[in-house]
Amino acid sequence: MGSSEDNLKGFILALSSSVFIGASFIIKKKGLRRAAAATGVRAGVGGHAYLLEPLWWAGMITMIIGEVANFVAYAFAPAVLVTPLGALSIIVSAVLAHFILQERLHKLAILGCVMCICGSIIIVTHAPQEHPITSVIEIWNMATQTAFLLYVASVIVLVFILVFHFAPQCGHTNVLVFTGICSLMGSLSVMSVKALGTSLKLTFEGNNQLIYPETWFFLLVVVTCVVTQMNYLNKALDTFNTAVVSPIYYVMFTTLTILASVIMFKDWDGQSGGDIISEICGFIVVLSGTILLHVTKDFEKSPSFRGNYVPVSPTLSTQLRGGNGELLSHDEEDPSSPEELRLRQELY
Repeated sequence: MGSSEDNLKGFILALSSSVFIGASFIIKKKGLRRAAAATGVRAGVGGHAYLLEPLWWAGMITMIIGEVANFVAYAFAPAVLVTPLGALSIIVSAVLAHFILQERLHKLAILGCVMCICGSIIIVTHAPQEHPITSVIEIWNMATQTAFLLYVASVIVLVFILVFHFAPQCGHTNVLVFTGICSLMGSLSVMSVKALGTSLKLTFEGNNQLIYPETWFFLLVVVTCVVTQMNYLNKALDTFNTAVVSPIYYVMFTTLTILASVIMFKDWDGQSGGDIISEICGFIVVLSGTILLHVTKDFEKSPSFRGNYVPVSPTLSTQLRGGNGELLSHDEEDPSSPEELRLRQELY
């Protein structure tokens, strides 16, 4: 990593975010289990007793802290560094589940964790330094440059085509439709989050950016993109298997976010070709490790691997993880009937 102090702060915040978010899934699942044991009604079949369980709320607070840390990280470090590090939350949740929930890690899952760590180290080592920004007007000039406007226009056109043409026809049969909408809007939301976070950072440092309408415009874009993102991510998760949606979403979202950041913030300007290639290779390694973890999750659903479940979560950021710990579902007992199996698979 470069000598930039801001880069170091962004890295620490992104790392902390992954730890908090990864741990939050385990804490929430413990709360869900306690609530189900106390009432006999599980969340997956309509129970809401977890809302009265302090441990579940502790998990929610932990997740919120993680998301805030992730938001602030974008104000200090480039998206090329922050976004891929979100995959580390998978490792945190998998390791904690192994020791706390007795959800044993398969050997391939351990390999996936090692790959995520190695890829993250490569990315951090070769990450570009954050360019100093002194005003939201400077960010606005970046956002209105021709290259980025073309990217934004392309995203909007593609989203409209997916929403109004492909979604009604094949949205419920092709996983790429809903995840594509999420990923495209997600890349814009991260750029706006970074702009808004930088504006707030400058404001807290004494350089008030709230007087500029551009700051509020970025806030509007964040809200619009995140709401759209959440809506179609929920549709994707409700329609398709999570083990299919999560890796596809992670690949598309992270790739598009890095592309948008490179265009808007010129993250790779001044970097050597070797550093850029190393970052791409690091991202591919993290990507491969993440997919391997999800493939392992599919293994756990077969009789020969039952009981070795690996909890996973895709990284947004933002903010794009199931509130009831959807990605941490686990069969505690062998179901005695197909109906019971179905209900257990729908839990969380």
